[in-house]
Amino acid sequence: MRRLMRHPAGLAAAVLVAALIVLALVAPPLLGDRAAAIHPDRINQGAGAAHWLGTDALGRDLLARTLVATRLTLGLAFLATLIGTVGGVLLGALPSLLPRRAGRLVVAAVDLLVAFPALLLAMFTAVVTGLGARGAVLGIGVALAPAFARLTHTLTASVAGADYIAAARMLGVPPHRVLTRHLLPNIAEPLILNTAQAMGSSLLGLSAMSFLGMGVQAPSFDWGRLLNEAFGHVYVTPAVVAAPALAVALAGLAFMLLGDAFAKAAAGAAEPAGAPVAPVVAPAADAPDPDAVLDVRDLTVAFPGGITPVRAVSLTVRSGEIVGLVGESGSGKSMTAAAIGQIVPYPGIVAAARTALCGTELDGLAPAERRALLGASLAMVFQDPTASLNPALRVGGQLTEVATLHDGATPAEARARAVERLGSVHIKEPAAVVRQYPHELSGGMRQRAVIAMGLMGTPRLIIADEPTTALDVTVQREVLRVLREVVDSTGAGALFISHDIAVVSDVCDRVAVMYAGRVVEELPADALRRARHPYTRALIGSLPDMDTDRALPLATIPGRQPSPADVGDGCAFADRCALAGARCSAPPPLTARAAGHHVACWEA
Repeated sequence: MRRLMRHPAGLAAAVLVAALIVLALVAPPLLGDRAAAIHPDRINQGAGAAHWLGTDALGRDLLARTLVATRLTLGLAFLATLIGTVGGVLLGALPSLLPRRAGRLVVAAVDLLVAFPALLLAMFTAVVTGLGARGAVLGIGVALAPAFARLTHTLTASVAGADYIAAARMLGVPPHRVLTRHLLPNIAEPLILNTAQAMGSSLLGLSAMSFLGMGVQAPSFDWGRLLNEAFGHVYVTPAVVAAPALAVALAGLAFMLLGDAFAKAAAGAAEPAGAPVAPVVAPAADAPDPDAVLDVRDLTVAFPGGITPVRAVSLTVRSGEIVGLVGESGSGKSMTAAAIGQIVPYPGIVAAARTALCGTELDGLAPAERRALLGASLAMVFQDPTASLNPALRVGGQLTEVATLHDGATPAEARARAVERLGSVHIKEPAAVVRQYPHELSGGMRQRAVIAMGLMGTPRLIIADEPTTALDVTVQREVLRVLREVVDSTGAGALFISHDIAVVSDVCDRVAVMYAGRVVEELPADALRRARHPYTRALIGSLPDMDTDRALPLATIPGRQPSPADVGDGCAFADRCALAGARCSAPPPLTARAAGHHVACWEA
């Protein structure tokens, strides 16, 4: 509600809706007699001191009648909204309770009703059920129900595959119980937000029905009925339509704006408060490493709310080298990769003393030049290949897009290159695979196809963000072998991100260990057994091997990694470290301890 009040439109809508509700409560007892009083000597008078907006065909005060009609208009709109909401939610949830074939029939019926014009559906229902307030309410409720049914079905389908739903069904929970306890509570928010806008639609629809003579009948009156009665005199005394027309317009606008403001406030509730503070990073004094395909110094990423997932990270990747970036989940590995690839999501802010790709500093380029350099020189392989490939397009079409967009290749050249690249990552029958869709490939083939997509250009740097996590051990080894072969054959450098230090030690040349957004140790992969930082040694010690005593519990690291918003100024690992001392209250610098070996620890 506080977020709603911060929006000017939301605040205005809330005030107007509150005023309408108050008016609906107090107007009938205060102005009911004035609205009903007939004055034959004042028939169809224009605006004047006695009647500010004139009188109707029986001499009744139009302003008083408009204000009194607020209660009936809002009441009928509320009933119609209730009918449409409840009926639509039940209809949309029905497919989840019925057998698959019956559920599909319900979905088809909903699609047909959605395609039918809402006002015609309301009029048809009103004619069938009988003209008058009851028929109009039922008609508008029926007209609203298909949209709510479509929304409910879409939202229900989005959560129906969740593990907690599968667990409830496995435990034998009845379908109606699954619906009311597990499905509907998790989709309630968007339904509630749409209800406010539906109230506005109901009000407008009911006024239209009454104006057409199919809604409220005399002697009762709502705003639409008042418009109907005044319309015959609009050319003589135009003021007679002002009050009900203005009331319909303002009330409908108020409810529509309130629903829109609720939706914006709910969307903003998930965002951290405050604006991100731009990290202060001094420019690098030295020149970029001429042998490095990637040279990053003091890379920092900040989000609103004091959240800094990456803190002064420095990395160097040279040609033909694979550098491993390892650490627990939440240590900042993937955010570091996103910052290098310039894809940090809004509202994150990235700052660095230097971010150089192939010797060119990215910050010094125009946006178009930066995109061209990243598109041609950087390839990114993400953890889930299914998310990286468009399920609606064939594999070949997605690969050829890279060559045609960045290299200007013809369709035939791009297709031939796609077949060649798929073959280079050991996909059998690549000519057939280019004609297939992603769902027709296995997980390992999809991952290799993503690697082949990265190789469609001539990348100098490959960033592989946990590319083997979702694969079984055999396929993992195949993908790692392909990555090693690609680096050796093309001379590209690679940044390999993983939480598995055993995999990193097997495939990488050098390893950078991250903890709580910082690099705490960097060393050659073959020197991991001589690691000096307590966190690196704890990671290695938690790996079982053939000599591990199976009678003992597996080694673990006590405690938990702090969240990016809770990292203090000192050593972030101090709370979990047996060597922590007084000096650990200050951040330890990353200092050289041997050739190619840097450690950030006061006690190591």
